[in-house]
Amino acid sequence: MTPLIIRWNDLLLTTSILSLVVEDLFKSREPVLEMKAIYFMTPTAKCVDAFIADFKPKPKYKAAYVYFTDYCPDDLFNKMRQACGKHIRVCKEINISFMPQEAQVFTCDNPGAFRSIYSPKSQDKMKTLETLANQLVTLCATLDEYPGIRYKKDGNMENAKVLAEMVDRKLAAHYQLDDSSKKKEKTQAQLLIVDRGFDPVTPILHELTYQAMAYDLIDIKNDTYKYKARDGLEKQALLNEDDMLWVNLRHQHIAEVSAQIPKMVKEISASKKQPDGKITVSNLAQMMKKMPAFRKQMTEKTIHLQLAEDCMKHFANNVEKLCKAEQDLAVGADVEGLKVKDPMRTLLPVLLNPYSKHDKIRAVLLYIFSLNGTTEENLNKLIEHVKIEEEPEYIQNWKELGVSILTTPSFFSRKPTRRERSQEERYNLSRWIPTIKDVMEDVVENKLDTKEWPHQSECPAAWNGSGAVSARQKHKASTQDDRRTGSRLIIFVIGGISFSEMRCAYEVTRAMKTCEVIIGSSHITTPTVLLDDIKALSKGPMESFTLEVETKA
Repeated sequence: MTPLIIRWNDLLLTTSILSLVVEDLFKSREPVLEMKAIYFMTPTAKCVDAFIADFKPKPKYKAAYVYFTDYCPDDLFNKMRQACGKHIRVCKEINISFMPQEAQVFTCDNPGAFRSIYSPKSQDKMKTLETLANQLVTLCATLDEYPGIRYKKDGNMENAKVLAEMVDRKLAAHYQLDDSSKKKEKTQAQLLIVDRGFDPVTPILHELTYQAMAYDLIDIKNDTYKYKARDGLEKQALLNEDDMLWVNLRHQHIAEVSAQIPKMVKEISASKKQPDGKITVSNLAQMMKKMPAFRKQMTEKTIHLQLAEDCMKHFANNVEKLCKAEQDLAVGADVEGLKVKDPMRTLLPVLLNPYSKHDKIRAVLLYIFSLNGTTEENLNKLIEHVKIEEEPEYIQNWKELGVSILTTPSFFSRKPTRRERSQEERYNLSRWIPTIKDVMEDVVENKLDTKEWPHQSECPAAWNGSGAVSARQKHKASTQDDRRTGSRLIIFVIGGISFSEMRCAYEVTRAMKTCEVIIGSSHITTPTVLLDDIKALSKGPMESFTLEVETKA
């Protein structure tokens, strides 16, 4: 989150005209002594030093109103107070050190956490986990929840356990120091913490639901879709919660989206025509009143018509064939339900076709995951076949996430037991269900194995994810507010979540009705980003701090 300064001239407030300027804390700015400034920043040494530089030796603003996104450590607070306390009018901590990405999705806005936590050369792993713990505490505080905490037990990885312990300790401290001086009791909510290696399959599959497919195949950055309109002009659209058509379509299969949007466009066009063909002054007046809404509707639908077409072009070119092989490898069975006895026969056509390097790596990884690891000889052959001899880290570094790449002597498979879904209707090329969805449903139904998912701390025994509820609770689940009257399940994935996992939170919430599922992570990832992050784990620690010191000097 970029630290911001909001400047305003209080002389204008008496005339009800507010003059505002929003600036970046770390960029060079001219002094404006007649204006006050609101500082909105994270409580880090870098931010505090930049703030102090604005007032020492000479102040840039008339006064400062400081708002930290999280708890400010005493040493930083005292440093700031001693250096320029006389200029500070307000200093408050507001618990918003997380990013509400969607209605049921949040992130910690920290993609770098992946490398800090999983790189064997990391020097700030524990510091990063502690930062994530603080952010999770602010999330719980914002939701007014004091959840029971569980984590996925893994003999190879300790991250989930360590983070669970940190969050539990910090939550206890937070609610011990409540403004009302009363210790808050546990609420009927659960927080589950898992490592990214818990399900390596889901984030690298080609997904065919609209949102996941678009972010995988189209170059969408900062949720901005850039496209060339039919008139040849370059345009862009923001894909967020304000676009209700996007919200309604994003979790649907691309086949459904492609069929729906053209129909919507035709319906809107037809609604603008006069049934008798006559145009009167009254008709024209009505049309003019509706014109802005009409333009907005047409623009939204045109954007998504273009985006859906772009997705389908990729699907027709190569994704369709890739999906068949990927689904067979991921599920372990073909469309008819017959077990894949020789995964190499499924993989071979992908290796022999001129697909991109990343597509071939994804298929090779699914092959290895299906076998729970392969031999070193076979791995070397696969690396050679994909022509990544100089960058084998794309595959080898998955071991840093606790994922088996090389076969190890073991009587037990690491593959989790999956829920029976044979009766569910699904598209042939979308048979794989993210493992996290099984977990969500098991928690809500109180079926989650306590050995695999130990309690760091427990919520009240009456946790009613799917059981009976009090007469005061109305669980219609028709709107978001209705869902919030029930229990909450918060899931945090260390090291990035995929769009398909985000979709599961909405699906389970709708299906279960009595529990709102919220999912979050350090960041949202895509298959390409994840593979590049995996490869980068072999690199040394980032040297940003050294660069900062040189810049200040």
